[in-house]
Amino acid sequence: MLKGDKVGLRARHQDDIPVLLTELYDDVVNSSRAESGPWRPISPGSKDPRLVVDDKEQGHVPFSVVELDGGTLIGTATLWGIDNHNRSAHIGLGLLPSSRGKGYGTDVVAVLCHYGFVVRGLRRLQVETLSDNAAMLRSAERNGFVREGVLRSSAWVMGEFLDEVLLGLLVQDWKPGPEG
Repeated sequence: MLKGDKVGLRARHQDDIPVLLTELYDDVVNSSRAESGPWRPISPGSKDPRLVVDDKEQGHVPFSVVELDGGTLIGTATLWGIDNHNRSAHIGLGLLPSSRGKGYGTDVVAVLCHYGFVVRGLRRLQVETLSDNAAMLRSAERNGFVREGVLRSSAWVMGEFLDEVLLGLLVQDWKPGPEG
């Protein structure tokens, strides 16, 4: 398990899937804002690619996020779009509604940076998020990400086009935490 100050990132367990499906992906608005496509219902027991881990897939590393104090599942984190040639990847996370607003997001981003830069040897990490996602913008910027641009009206979300903000962090600009 990779550890931050408050959270741990670990492999996805089979018993995580029903919780994540119910609390993150069955929420139409949240799922529509987090995904790059429209929400659609997923049948119980189906092999939802957002949740079921394919260990052969090298360009996508999903984690379950747990509280260090107690081990409670609080969300998901992902390093995706891994490009080994250009040594870059994208990061993403989703916290269960009961876990939002507690500083977990900033810690998850920090642990993903450690994983990307130290464990994977990447040079650049990137975040794309909706321009009104203040929590993700704050979590990324607290970890050194810099706003590099706005993709105007690039995301169709629940009946309207929204802007996305593009943020990047280079390894030489990254300031790891005390344990990293």
